[in-house]
Amino acid sequence: MVANPAALGADSEVGRLRTVVLHRPGAELKRLTPRNNDRLLFDGVPWVARAQDEHDAFAAALRERDVEVLYLCDLIAQALEDADARALAIETTLEGPSGLHLGDRLRAHLRGLLTDASPAELTALLTAGVRNDEVRSGLRSGTLVTSLLAADDFLVDPLPNLLFTRDSAVWLRDRVAITSLAMPARRRESQLTELIYRFHPRFAGVGRLHGHRLEHVEGGDVLLLAPGVLAVGVGERTTPAGAERLARQVFAAGIAHTVLAVPIAQERATMHLDTVCTMVDVDKVVMYPNVADTLSAYTVTVREGAGVGSPDEPAELEVTGPRPFLEAAAAAMGIERLHRIDTGLDPISAEREQWDDGNNTLALGPRIAVAYERNDGTNSRLEDAGVEVVRIAGSELGSGRGGPRCMSCPVHRDPIGE
Repeated sequence: MVANPAALGADSEVGRLRTVVLHRPGAELKRLTPRNNDRLLFDGVPWVARAQDEHDAFAAALRERDVEVLYLCDLIAQALEDADARALAIETTLEGPSGLHLGDRLRAHLRGLLTDASPAELTALLTAGVRNDEVRSGLRSGTLVTSLLAADDFLVDPLPNLLFTRDSAVWLRDRVAITSLAMPARRRESQLTELIYRFHPRFAGVGRLHGHRLEHVEGGDVLLLAPGVLAVGVGERTTPAGAERLARQVFAAGIAHTVLAVPIAQERATMHLDTVCTMVDVDKVVMYPNVADTLSAYTVTVREGAGVGSPDEPAELEVTGPRPFLEAAAAAMGIERLHRIDTGLDPISAEREQWDDGNNTLALGPRIAVAYERNDGTNSRLEDAGVEVVRIAGSELGSGRGGPRCMSCPVHRDPIGE
């Protein structure tokens, strides 16, 4: 299926959602143990069957509202039907930093194993990982690497954070930005996502921005506040250099006229911007009140008269601020005020609900949002503000510290007003 350009893209957080990419929890979550979950960025070891049930209910809630649901692993497997995609997937997995621990002989053995796999089998190996004991018996004689590694050491790491499809790609109008994930445990996610948008026939001809080899930018840090206005959280995940590179790209492409760079406080540097603020209407955000009064933004535009620039001749940027985030956002959006809905009426309840992803809502359209059911206070305040709340369970899905927005990558939204 070749892409229909009119049925792809998004220029806001709240236009009616038409198509979304999700990842149903699978074998990669079964690889988590109490010994490796910290390294793989999970707070605990989830009950996988319950996580799958919760995710199925999430997908069903979207379909009930006429949202097309695409599954990440299906897209990867379909992209891997292309021989060039398969070769690139194998190369990026085995070479570079992620393959330095293998050694030449084991790398050659793994290359043969991956090459002989079908697209579906290769997808499973790349996402669920490969353990030492799963290949050691296939070697005619042992290698020093396989002998010294523990039987359950991973030769190819699993990717449990694939659940959070927002982070590895974000659509900016009619183009998709492939991000560059900062944490070593997640870097292969961007490589697999890039394969989809490069080789899958549904996305043939779609323009791409950024890429996994560039400075760190993560999708959870990018908010499409309004057509032409982006907010980019800057901390440990998205770096200042990454935010600057993305700003230059969207200016050159004519996608945005203003980018707000939003520093995230050091103690929360490992969090994304969408864990403290998400949009639920064209002029409303749900926000963590404990940072609302201190969150600031630098306004980035193209210097007047300088031109938007190109990859070869980057634009000259004008940077002003800092200014309180809500003020800077309203000014850039051309509205009088960006209204704030708090996640708590006191610091303790706010902190609890922020931790449980109360701020991480997914807008299905203006004034309708998906949220975890357990955040009673936040959901009640959203409803009091005129926002319809679609409640979903998340006791196991939330173990990776991500909510409905984190778990979804919108591929198509209607423009505001349609």
